[in-house]
Amino acid sequence: MLQAYHHETLVEAGCDEAGRGCFAGPVFAAAVILPKDFFHPELNDSKQIKESLRDELKIYIEEKAICYAVAQVTVGEIDEINILNASFKAMHLAIKKLQVVPEQLLIDGNRFKAYKKIPHHCIIKGDGIYASIAAASILAKTYRDAYMKNLHTSFPHYNWKSNKGYGTEEHRTAIGQHGLCQHHRKSFNIVSAQIELFE
Repeated sequence: MLQAYHHETLVEAGCDEAGRGCFAGPVFAAAVILPKDFFHPELNDSKQIKESLRDELKIYIEEKAICYAVAQVTVGEIDEINILNASFKAMHLAIKKLQVVPEQLLIDGNRFKAYKKIPHHCIIKGDGIYASIAAASILAKTYRDAYMKNLHTSFPHYNWKSNKGYGTEEHRTAIGQHGLCQHHRKSFNIVSAQIELFE
């Protein structure tokens, strides 16, 4: 069972990103402040649960959260500042959008750039430990998936409605056949994916 909070009295925001390892599309991040008594028996790291349940949990989280925010950083910015810094920026943007200022941040992962003077804790696999981080992972993932499904209508040959921009074999094959588009991350050296198809 996920822990409801890290500190009993502080207002905590859980933060997580989605799409950091993708070949295409923006990186998304979410920040979520939950009530201390928040509970859902199926809440977990977004990668551990089915898409249909993630969609249900998204609605539940948005209804029950004290506040939440989702932000994105574009492909152009990712290529300019690199994906790690873009992930940090997306989290900062999400935190900035919160209607309640958190007193502490719980960050999924082992690195983070401090946001203003708010204390933060980096927690490896935190989305499987704390409810607020798990909730942030759900929102970041569902919002990004919806974005990629929308892009799919204009670029159906990459099948982003299914692979969401990740470097699946199907996506790599499509890149080999159709090349890259403006939504691919040029800084990711994706050309190697095309070369491997012909080796």
